[in-house]
Amino acid sequence: MWKTKISSPVGQLRAFATEAGLCGLLWPNTTDKRFDGAIAVAAEEVPVFVELKKQLIEYFAGDRQSFDLPVMLTGTEFQQQTWRALQEIPFGQTRSYAQQAQAIGRPRAVRAVGAANGKNPISIVIPCHRVIGKDGSLTGFAGGTDTKRRLLEMEWAVSQVEECGTRLTGSCSTQKIPAFRDR
Repeated sequence: MWKTKISSPVGQLRAFATEAGLCGLLWPNTTDKRFDGAIAVAAEEVPVFVELKKQLIEYFAGDRQSFDLPVMLTGTEFQQQTWRALQEIPFGQTRSYAQQAQAIGRPRAVRAVGAANGKNPISIVIPCHRVIGKDGSLTGFAGGTDTKRRLLEMEWAVSQVEECGTRLTGSCSTQKIPAFRDR
């Protein structure tokens, strides 16, 4: 397993990969026994890390809406199903935990979906930040609610500008950024 640190507008991220692909992208203060106890060799020039850094730069610049990286996810079948559903949430949009549970055919598993989202090992790339409370509240997020708000507002702003057909002014949109509530 390889590891590296990546500077980003939302803090220094820790990335982990194997030959099969990216297996972890963690927030600065996040602990995860899958990676923290693993023997990992520091390596910045591993191809998946080079591509991850490039795609993160594009994402934060508003030029990338989804990631195209080899990933290696380890988790239960339910967790993997939940993480696949996260990848179906369009850039600039949000879903509630109930909507995500419905999307995987388990409408009563709202709390389990929340728990599985909390175990998502590849933040940002697998966009668990796009899931909010059904009342619009910013619920738990490993990167913190300020970071979640920042990611959602950035995505929303980019999607609104693109909807207008111009990236330079964005002036055609009269809608305000959604008001997310802190819990």
